Amino acid sequence: MMNVSEYSHNVQRERYSDVQRVDTGRIEQLLKSGSMDMCRRTVMAFFEETGFFQIDSMLMRLYVAMDLYILVRVYSKELGVPYEEFVERFGSIDDIETNFIDSEGAVNFFTEMLEQCIRWRAEFSRENRNETIRRTLKYIGESYMLEEVSLKSAAAAVNLSPTYLSALFKKEMEMNFSDYLAQVRIDKAKELLCRTSKLVSEISYEVGFSDYRYFGQIFKKYTGQTPREFRANSNRTA
Repeated sequence: MMNVSEYSHNVQRERYSDVQRVDTGRIEQLLKSGSMDMCRRTVMAFFEETGFFQIDSMLMRLYVAMDLYILVRVYSKELGVPYEEFVERFGSIDDIETNFIDSEGAVNFFTEMLEQCIRWRAEFSRENRNETIRRTLKYIGESYMLEEVSLKSAAAAVNLSPTYLSALFKKEMEMNFSDYLAQVRIDKAKELLCRTSKLVSEISYEVGFSDYRYFGQIFKKYTGQTPREFRANSNRTA
């Protein structure tokens, strides 16, 4: 007959086998979704699935906790969070044992960790969006005079897909890429029409149009005047 000590050992061994099969997919999905409201519930579900609350051994609890800690740390690193900042807020992996004295402490610790990761995600995503737009505008400003400049070439310059850049550009700039590019070209053309005596055909080439007739159509679309009308009116008001 199995004594109490042997029975306890077997239970712990079975739980260890379950822990080895821990699936962190639920946590990964939460981090990707950015749902702050689901953090505590997700942590609770994760611990229940692993049997964390029934594990007596601190070593076994650490096994589960380290899996989760490493997952969240790797995710924060991919976001661009410095190691020092992460450790300052949550401690190193050697420090986390103090958070598992009781179940409530463990749940609170990891809930706070996930919530902070989601805040970091929002913060770094916003910074990345701003940086992408800045680089795109710089590319347009430096390349508008080239006929081949397009959404596709701009996307390649900032290492994004044209579809994603198109949607991001429209959201952040409140106008689509082609309209912005055309406006930059027209603004430069207006400057040349006012300050130089160059032919309209020369100016059209200098601002990225190989066909000066098409340039005239686009210019009128955005200004309500032909290039020659614009120059004449500008000279009269000068």
